[in-house]
Amino acid sequence: MPLTVNVHEAKTQLSRLLEQAHAGQEIILAKAGKPYARLMPLAPETCIRRTGPAGRQATR
Repeated sequence: MPLTVNVHEAKTQLSRLLEQAHAGQEIILAKAGKPYARLMPLAPETCIRRTGPAGRQATR
């Protein structure tokens, strides 16, 4: 279940909220009691294989 946080509280606790989002917690930012934005972790990047110079494989 997402955690709902007031915008004022979010401003004072941003570092803690970022750590929670990074750990997988979805956080809803509310303004005047109404949902306003969602803070959630980014999807993990996938490794893209590309052919580099001289035919060598380059990975990201």
